[in-house]
Amino acid sequence: MEGLLQNTWYMAAWESELEAGKVSRRIADVPVVVFRNAQGEIGALVDRCPHRFAPLSMGTVEAGALVCPYHGLGFDTHGKCVVNPFADKVPAGSAVRAFEVVVRDSIVWLWFGDADQADPSLIPDYAFLNGSATNRVIRDYLHLKCHYEYLVDNLMDVTHIEWAHRKTFGGRGLIQHGKHETVQNGNEVWINWSFANVPKQPIPIYHDAAIPWERTDMWIDTRWNAPASVLLDIGQTAPGAPREDGLRQLLAHIVTPETATTSHYFWGVARQHDVDSVEEDNRIRGMLKFAFEMEDVPLVEAAAKVVEGENFWDLKPVHLGPDIGSTRVRRTLEMLVRKESAAAQAQDRPTPR
Repeated sequence: MEGLLQNTWYMAAWESELEAGKVSRRIADVPVVVFRNAQGEIGALVDRCPHRFAPLSMGTVEAGALVCPYHGLGFDTHGKCVVNPFADKVPAGSAVRAFEVVVRDSIVWLWFGDADQADPSLIPDYAFLNGSATNRVIRDYLHLKCHYEYLVDNLMDVTHIEWAHRKTFGGRGLIQHGKHETVQNGNEVWINWSFANVPKQPIPIYHDAAIPWERTDMWIDTRWNAPASVLLDIGQTAPGAPREDGLRQLLAHIVTPETATTSHYFWGVARQHDVDSVEEDNRIRGMLKFAFEMEDVPLVEAAAKVVEGENFWDLKPVHLGPDIGSTRVRRTLEMLVRKESAAAQAQDRPTPR
């Protein structure tokens, strides 16, 4: 894919998806298979056997290797061919490209660029997604028919809530009473909204009845890390009271490009109440799936379809002011891609693929 950041971490899967042994996804137009071997090691390889190009994801995980379903070649988590059923030696040129992998906060991250530049400290913090006896986590996945930046636009733009989410979170006139600020720390962007002394509002995992105040101070803070990792910090408290005395909700929204016109969308949310309640799991999952699948996705996909084949900035999108989050993120990402491309050209080498 053109214009894509390479030296960065992309989410490939939830760690729980590897319970079946392996998962395959196209990432940045590259077929990838992620698997866990018998020793518990996780590998991520280009999903293509170097012999006759069968997808390795159609094979089986046997002991320490991922075995091709076509002729039985086996590959370890580093992409090295370690099994050849036809000879003691493995064929020359039989290695498969392997990606650097880090599992953190229940997420499988892949480094798509130069392996020697892979820096785990650049992985965004999603520690709240670690489940425990007192922290119940719900995770899910959606496939979208749009370029990944269109979904990031949506996630960084709080203003759409009032109109797009009329059946769930919006339709109460909240946004027009809010104040916002943009905070950029290096390449990390925050768009922070505050609402003073407003009628109590729904928060994703709380019933209205669970919010004890009739009027509240509310906040919606949104963090972006390149290329498409978003965190929402939403909460409200009694007017004038500190945040720690209120109700707070953290949500993860992580987008991974599949192709130029399709994307992987991973979301997760945690709670500290009713942690053993399957009914509460179903209520929250159903409500969030409705908000994302029935309210966000149709609009995002339709907007992306309308401009398919066009350059975003050539269309001269109108700027409303409060939607600055989407614009700031797009500009920051473009800057990072330009810097990476310039560095690659200066070293007279192609950008990793």
